[in-house]
Amino acid sequence: MGANGKGRAAQTLNMLPETLENQELAVAVQAFDADAIQGGKFDRGELTLEIARGKIVSVCGFLKYDQKFVRLSTVTAVDRYPAEPRFEVVYHLHSVERNRRVRLKCRVAGAAPEIDSVTSVWCGANWYEREVFDLFGIRFQGHPELRRIMLPEDWEGHPLRRDVPVTGSRV
Repeated sequence: MGANGKGRAAQTLNMLPETLENQELAVAVQAFDADAIQGGKFDRGELTLEIARGKIVSVCGFLKYDQKFVRLSTVTAVDRYPAEPRFEVVYHLHSVERNRRVRLKCRVAGAAPEIDSVTSVWCGANWYEREVFDLFGIRFQGHPELRRIMLPEDWEGHPLRRDVPVTGSRV
């Protein structure tokens, strides 16, 4: 295979999904970091971008400072048990100036789930990340004070995980 074939193969790996080619924000994120977007969709007027786990802080910084998404509405998670990667960490961002919203998702493995904290971008992520840690057990690297926020410190387990029994003893 010639140099053109290799270049074309590498270019294909970093291409924006066809469903997102007409989305200005997705194109901007792709231009910022070609390896950041792993998928996504535009459905019912809502843009969702699947971001590589290791790129979440830089993409959030780009969206806040360059694209004016100054408001972090929430951080939450979804447990896809028994699928792997088990968790999705979901960020809802809002550009007040442009009256636009975007949802970012990062997939996180079930064994020792961990992702970088975005508190360096939005200090308000502190409480949201603590809630996700408390209820799902996902650790946020670099979080300034990662500890339980809703349940007692001596509580065992994480109640929003799908493998936690909904009735009967927790033991």
